[in-house]
Amino acid sequence: MKVVVLEKQVPDSTEITVDKKTGALVRDGVPAITNPDDLAGLEAALELKDKNPDTEVVVMTMGLPKASEMLKQGIAMGADKGVLLTDRVLGGSDTCATSIALAAALKKVRFDLVIAGRQAIDGDTAQVGPQTAERLDIPQITYVDEIIDVKEDSITVKRSLEDVEQIVTAKLPCVITTLSEMNTPRYMQCDNIVDLCKEDKIEVLTNAELGIDPATVGFKGSPTSVKTTFTKDVTDETETFTLSEQETADMIAKTLKEKQIITK
Repeated sequence: MKVVVLEKQVPDSTEITVDKKTGALVRDGVPAITNPDDLAGLEAALELKDKNPDTEVVVMTMGLPKASEMLKQGIAMGADKGVLLTDRVLGGSDTCATSIALAAALKKVRFDLVIAGRQAIDGDTAQVGPQTAERLDIPQITYVDEIIDVKEDSITVKRSLEDVEQIVTAKLPCVITTLSEMNTPRYMQCDNIVDLCKEDKIEVLTNAELGIDPATVGFKGSPTSVKTTFTKDVTDETETFTLSEQETADMIAKTLKEKQIITK
C-alpha cells in the first residue's frame, strides 16, 4: 500500500501578528511549523507502516523551496520520501487552485490512500482535503479520529463530529482528513536523520512535470481572495449579572449555543 500524507508549512499561530495598516499577516521572524492536523495524519500513516512494513509513506506539500525542511522532518519521523510542489505559477493559490495542483501531483506519484489534516491553522477552511478528493473523483471521509481497519480494497474509520461518532467504511483509493486529537506524533529518529544525510529523498515537482494550465492556479486561477485580516481587540470592559442558579445555567447554555459550541 502507498499512503501519501498532505502537509502544509504554517506560521506558528502563537507568535503571529497582523499589520494593522495592510491587514496582512506578519510572517517575518515568525517560525514555521508543520500544521498540527497534518502531523496527526502522518502519525496515522506511520502506524499503518508499523503494522505492515510493506506500506510506503510519502509526505507531500506545495510551497516555497524552504518547505523541504518540513518534508525532511516527516522523513526523519519515518516517512519513506517527500514530494515538493514548487513553482512561481502556483504562488498565491487559494484552496480551490491548491487542490488542482495537489490532484495533479497525486496522479503522477500514484497512491492507495491520501491522508490530509482536517484544516490548517492559518486558514481554518477545511477545504483542501475534500476539494482534492473531488478533483480525483474518489471517496472522502472527513473528521477522522481513528483508523480502525485497512484492507486491500477498503478502509474503516471512526469519524468524530460535534454531537455524534460514526463508523464509516470507504473503498480505496480514497482521501481521509484527520483530527489533531487522534494521536500523539512520534519524535524524529536518529537513524532516519543519518539516512537523510546520505541520500536526497525529496522529489521536486514543478509545473513542467505537472502540466497544469497556469490560468487555473496561482492568483489568476483562484476564485477567492482575502479582503482583510484583523485581530480582535481585547478590552477590560466586563458585564456583571446577578442571577439565580437556574437563570445562570440557562444563560450559559444560551451563550454556548449562540457560539455553536453546543447544539442541544
